[in-house]
Amino acid sequence: MRITQGCFSFLPDLDDVQITAQVQYILDKGWAVSLEYTYDPHPRNTYWEMWGHPMFDLRDAKGAMMELDECRKAHPDAYIRIQAFDDTRGFETVQMSFIVNRPSEEPKIHMQRTDFEGRSQKYAWDCR
Repeated sequence: MRITQGCFSFLPDLDDVQITAQVQYILDKGWAVSLEYTYDPHPRNTYWEMWGHPMFDLRDAKGAMMELDECRKAHPDAYIRIQAFDDTRGFETVQMSFIVNRPSEEPKIHMQRTDFEGRSQKYAWDCR
């Protein structure tokens, strides 16, 4: 099963030329670039580990790509994503997020629902 989170997640993986173009788009918009990684891509896991600090003063995509290469070397079997932050309103807002690295074998996500007696089951006899 392929993890589908963020922009471009239903497309084939982006190559480094395409990633560089997206990072340059982010920088041209005046947004900050951030790298994050995780080994637990569950949809409820929104807090991934940060790779370094957000790159607020970056103007060239090459800097982000160098950081991405270092992150890939340190965590080759992790999910790595690039996020774009816009701070024009005085607080950080994620404008764009996309996965740029995946493990060779993606884990299967299993969600298990546990039912227990709640208001609707407990008081069902009152409705008769």
